[in-house]
Amino acid sequence: MITIAALSDVHGNTPALQAVLAAVEREAPDVVVNLGDVASGGVDPRGTLDLLRSRPEIVTVRGNHERQLLTLPPERMSRSDLLAHEQLDDGDRAWLRALPARRELAPGVLAFHGAPADDLRYLLQSVEGGVREATDAEVLERLGDEAGRWSLYLCGHTHLQRTRTLPDGSVVVNPGSVGWPAFDDDLPEAHVVEAGSPHARFSVVRGGPGDWRVVEHAVGYDVEEAAALAERNDRPDVAHALRTGRVAVA
Repeated sequence: MITIAALSDVHGNTPALQAVLAAVEREAPDVVVNLGDVASGGVDPRGTLDLLRSRPEIVTVRGNHERQLLTLPPERMSRSDLLAHEQLDDGDRAWLRALPARRELAPGVLAFHGAPADDLRYLLQSVEGGVREATDAEVLERLGDEAGRWSLYLCGHTHLQRTRTLPDGSVVVNPGSVGWPAFDDDLPEAHVVEAGSPHARFSVVRGGPGDWRVVEHAVGYDVEEAAALAERNDRPDVAHALRTGRVAVA
């Protein structure tokens, strides 16, 4: 039996990460895994990088924003990536470069960011005139060659906390977002993703193959501290999402 604490999508929100890590410690997990998108956002990239780099026992996999920070020129970066880029030092870049895209955490357990072969792919949601829950067939197609090979899949990227049991009995867990509960995107078409509350989220999985038990956690923290930092960085959109769990209406 193993206990795994899974968190994801911190997006540079250090106050939220501090609260989640304090809550995680009370769960006494065997493994803590961070499923990517670490620093890019509107709050405090520097603080988040410093905190995670000081905790080498946390297993971190690379998200799409880590890849973008290492590969895109600044003129092509989003505002969220650019804020993190401006605060990165050589040590940060080396740390990001060393992160794996996926990781086997224990027998039967695979951790990755979006889908196993695509860090930009939503696994448990589909975008089709809005955001809906994906069908089993869609999830299996996105798992690709990894479908049926693992009993527990840990993913992030959508910022939505979900637990899903597939027809073969395997379990998919998305712990939701630590630091950014609502966002909008233009790809594959314009859509919004909203958790609906400002909580920082993580999930705890206990058990083993064939007997995974999942508890989803929502943690309160000093949202105003994080929102004020976002406003200082000229990101009122992020501040609104942090306070409400909703995307601001234009």
